[in-house]
Amino acid sequence: MKRPSLALGYSPCPNDTFIFYALVRARLHGAPEFHEVLEDIETLNRMARKIELDVVKVSFHAIAYLLDNYCLLHSGGALGRACGPLVVAKQEVFAQELSGKRVAIPGELTTAALLLRLFAPDCTELIILPFHEILDAVDEGRVDAGVIIHESRFTYADRGLCKVIDLGEWWEEETGHAIPLGGIVARRGLGDDLITEIDRSLRASVEFAHAHPDETWDYIVEHAQEMDRSVMKAHIDLYVNRFTLDYGQEGTAAIKDLLRRASDKGIVPSGTKPLFLKDGDRK
Repeated sequence: MKRPSLALGYSPCPNDTFIFYALVRARLHGAPEFHEVLEDIETLNRMARKIELDVVKVSFHAIAYLLDNYCLLHSGGALGRACGPLVVAKQEVFAQELSGKRVAIPGELTTAALLLRLFAPDCTELIILPFHEILDAVDEGRVDAGVIIHESRFTYADRGLCKVIDLGEWWEEETGHAIPLGGIVARRGLGDDLITEIDRSLRASVEFAHAHPDETWDYIVEHAQEMDRSVMKAHIDLYVNRFTLDYGQEGTAAIKDLLRRASDKGIVPSGTKPLFLKDGDRK
């Protein structure tokens, strides 16, 4: 009997469509069948909390709330250096002054929101907006500052906005770790064998994208918010890196440290389920 198609959720951003093209276009022999569900990252976080998707990209902030029902896969995530969210403002603002400002965030459970809370715990007037509306809100003065992600980091200067702080850079200096942004989780109810198969197929999809970048291009362009080719390429080059193939020990240590620090601050619950499918995997 043919297995049903699995619901795979990810964002329409170029790095995600680049990575998942081979999976959803059946370009991998013998891989499970998937159909895509394209939403912004905060919508995906909420869908995962409701267990609405089989495999889904979520923020590492959100993973702390999901481990009872999902486990982290080893490939496909966004983790790296010099790729973290930025806080921007229309006029120069010192980072130490954020506690008294209205700051837009791209979702309550985004890693961007978590990093802001770790950096500036007294910054409590947070305005939740879709990530693609934050630059407009800052530019129009509806908020004092905004935390930007995705392609906005390549375009904010064109709007005449100023960088207040690079939260990824702060994290790296504070911890020595690369910054974990988002990862791919699979529903534990799928069973160990299928999850292991999905994990292998996900790695193969990343390898396919690197080997056939031109083939993925039409799919990327179809869904990209920012249609400038140079911005899309820069986006992929930044967020698809060696950690995307496999977090390895270095990436896993960064992920666990982020969750530990957030738990120690009382921002997220401390989980009892293992991060990966098997307890102790990739320590």
